[in-house]
Amino acid sequence: MHRIRPDQRHPLHDTAATRRLEHTAAARLPPHTLMQRAGLCVARLARALAPHARTFWIACGPGNNGGDGLEAAMHLRQQGLPVVVTWLGAPENAPSDALRSWQRARDAGVQFLRDAPQLGPQDLCIDALLGIGLAPGGTRPPPQDSFLALLEQLRSSPAPLLSIDLPSGLQGDTGQYAPGFAPAALSGPSAAQPAPRHTLSLLTLKPGLFTGSGRDAAGSVWLDTLGCDTVSEPPSAWLAGAPLPTRRLHASHKGSYGDVAVVGGEGLQARGMGMTGAALLAASAALHGGAGRVLVALLGAQALELDVQQPELMFRRFDALHLPQLTVVCGCGGGEAVRAILPPVLARAPRLVLDADALNAVATEPGLQTALAARVTQGLATVLTPHPLEAARLLETTTSAVQAHRLSAAQTLAARLQCVVVLKGSGSVIAAPGQTPVINPTGNARLACAGTGDVLAGLIGARLATGIDAGRAATEAVFLHGKAAEHWPTQQALVASALARSLCEFE
Repeated sequence: MHRIRPDQRHPLHDTAATRRLEHTAAARLPPHTLMQRAGLCVARLARALAPHARTFWIACGPGNNGGDGLEAAMHLRQQGLPVVVTWLGAPENAPSDALRSWQRARDAGVQFLRDAPQLGPQDLCIDALLGIGLAPGGTRPPPQDSFLALLEQLRSSPAPLLSIDLPSGLQGDTGQYAPGFAPAALSGPSAAQPAPRHTLSLLTLKPGLFTGSGRDAAGSVWLDTLGCDTVSEPPSAWLAGAPLPTRRLHASHKGSYGDVAVVGGEGLQARGMGMTGAALLAASAALHGGAGRVLVALLGAQALELDVQQPELMFRRFDALHLPQLTVVCGCGGGEAVRAILPPVLARAPRLVLDADALNAVATEPGLQTALAARVTQGLATVLTPHPLEAARLLETTTSAVQAHRLSAAQTLAARLQCVVVLKGSGSVIAAPGQTPVINPTGNARLACAGTGDVLAGLIGARLATGIDAGRAATEAVFLHGKAAEHWPTQQALVASALARSLCEFE
């Protein structure tokens, strides 16, 4: 058993692959072996998480996830620890393995209660209600009131919560709650700060633990493979690890690290909505992200020739850019003005990052979509950085549909437009045509403020300008962007301009 750290790369397996591995392992082992192993590792982690607990409360469902909880209760009781169980099952309906663990728990003297005991912050709740027993897509009947009441007691307890395999109601393939299972308040000022969350994933790591609502629900994630070989199943996704350290040779110069041109920043004169700052944020990120030179082509009538805060930035008219020699970051604050310059950018830029208004323009013009998809046939690298609403526009669907299946949405978009796609959000997804998607493990809610997406686009541009492939450039940039947010001083508000300047600390 080990804790999953964000700096290590890990394979992720969906529910179908996990079930295949489980059935294969069970067929090779004596009956009840996997449940015994699961219960033992749950008990070990419970003791480590709550060494001074006065009560371990385990809420067990009627299936095999509940059996894992019953088995853990037996081990804790045998070690002389105070454990109580609420079991929603019945001996006459329990699966054979769960029935054996129920009997073992009873024989050990485990106390069974109908309701939750009084708990304090030093105690521990264990969620053994569902695990992966929730049908993919949430197609099971709506949960009963008694089940939801028990789940709410687990979530609202002042004691830390350890979930076995998955937090109950969370779909392992998507990171979204099945209908009827979501907590009452997920975010916003009214959301209460929950007690610490932990999840012990059994046999495999599930993608849903690391994207969408999964990151908040799962908390700290642990893995125990139960002594089984999991390499026979190819991963459904990868959890991105830390980038390899970069080393700059002494015998190098600014040309060794590429030229990034940021094209965007519609002027105030055009529609009364100036967006120059977005382009300058992306340029700052490219500058502090290590690009050799950064050029800025603002779209509009403004006559900005120098940013006195960043004199390293070189301002250009768009028609003065030599596109075939540049890595272009296009769209940040581009407004409607970006539409006119997209055709030459798509045709001539060898390395391209499209963000924000550039994506909105592509979404509404089939000709631009065709030109975008054709870039791959010319060996031109492209990265798209949509947030869920922009992805929905490109896919002609809804934001909720994108969020419901984040990995699938990113893969579909990557295949359709033949680009690397960064679907931003909690657990950003990086997808490339024909490749296994990657989920980023870094970042936090501090990034939910204006301009941080522009910073990410500029950082991807800086990585892409070094000559590495687009998928790697996007994955590394998203990781470093999130890591910078995680290391932000707790007493300071995160603002995008300061975030851009901090990027050099994480190279």
